[in-house]
Amino acid sequence: MLYHYNDIKTIHLEVTERCNLSCPMCARNINGGETNPWLHDNELSLEDIKKIFPNDLIQQLNHIYMCGNFGDPIVAKDTLEIFRHFSSVNSGILLSMNTNGSARQEDWWTELASVLGKGYVIFSIDGLTDTNHLYRKGTNFERIIKNAKAFIDAGGRAVWEYIVFAHNEHQVEEARNLADELGFEKFQVKKSARFLSTNGSLKESIHSVDKKGNENILMAPKNPKYRNSAIEQMAGSNKIDVKLPTTKKELLGLIGPESFGNTTIYDTATIKCKVKEEKSIYVSAEGILQPCCWVAGQMYNWHNTPKGSQVWKLINVVGKDSLNALNHSIEEIVTGPYFQKLISDSWTKPSCSEGKLKVCAKICGEETDVFSKQYA
Repeated sequence: MLYHYNDIKTIHLEVTERCNLSCPMCARNINGGETNPWLHDNELSLEDIKKIFPNDLIQQLNHIYMCGNFGDPIVAKDTLEIFRHFSSVNSGILLSMNTNGSARQEDWWTELASVLGKGYVIFSIDGLTDTNHLYRKGTNFERIIKNAKAFIDAGGRAVWEYIVFAHNEHQVEEARNLADELGFEKFQVKKSARFLSTNGSLKESIHSVDKKGNENILMAPKNPKYRNSAIEQMAGSNKIDVKLPTTKKELLGLIGPESFGNTTIYDTATIKCKVKEEKSIYVSAEGILQPCCWVAGQMYNWHNTPKGSQVWKLINVVGKDSLNALNHSIEEIVTGPYFQKLISDSWTKPSCSEGKLKVCAKICGEETDVFSKQYA
């Protein structure tokens, strides 16, 4: 069992699947190229939010944050109104969001500061003028800085989160100094866990092609202090360069059921579920409840056939609609077999091939914990 309905304290909300960027390591697109063919640009409206979240649930919450597997909340139509609604029902709730910051005008950001109050925004900015766009494809660095400054000047609390690559590792301290100068409360280095391949190899480089056909190579950072120690440990000396598909035509020639590859460390991992401890649930832009964004992210991997990833074996037991909060209450879903039994039972399976959720072992395995090591 994960938790009881009355225990829920945190909501991770993905309000939209839409985004203004095409980052190569994001599941929204095929390695920086065409949009993930399994997505449909779902987005939750203010009315959807009022239907999904009853007032008594909102009143018991400590924190609601918007952060997407596929989308960015700044492009959603009702983001400000949704935050305002949550605050009107529970004035003590902490509101926050993660964003690339490269959309909207400054007056929108000024209003966001007012709406969030004591809440905060995490700006994902991976470099400076000459480097941020190399991963955050489609960004305008000057626009980001203007937006962040408007937010901060209006009293907003801001965090700068910086994923380190080979192309921007020389700018970490310069970016940190700029963050201090602009008034960011914190500068956070992030050591990506996405340089680990499904077969357990460390991806030293990833070849990507953007929507305009421009090819570039993303390299893992050279400085050991910027590399994720968990994936280094898991991969050992097994290192590769990867060239992935970037178009739907290429993709359809390669996709298949989920491959477990070298799962030894996952098979033996002791799972200590982060969201079970946090009493947190995730709500997707189509209204689907999952325990977390990591499990939810497995539903629409572009590199698997539709419903070809491991988590669908559990979803199919109860039916996808039974997890849809637009059709069923959150209480009904959380007290149902998917949350109460199927997920946690999978953790006791002897191996991933026999039903142990690999994503749980990777993210919440005490021996791995690649998520926490991103910030260590």
